[in-house]
Amino acid sequence: MGLNIAYYRKLRGLTQEALAEKIGVDQTHISKIEVASVGISLDNLFRISIALDVPPSKLLEFRE
Repeated sequence: MGLNIAYYRKLRGLTQEALAEKIGVDQTHISKIEVASVGISLDNLFRISIALDVPPSKLLEFRE
């Protein structure tokens, strides 16, 4: 999931800091989510989905 978040974040031209501001968390938390060193709550998953204008299902898709 972290790779998908990073992919769509970069596709939208957002930095980790900009995404963090949009959803109300620290930049370090976004970094940890993207490298899968922390879990993600459903609340934050939906906030990220809205901020990136991507359906939550796209963030959950498996990528190789």
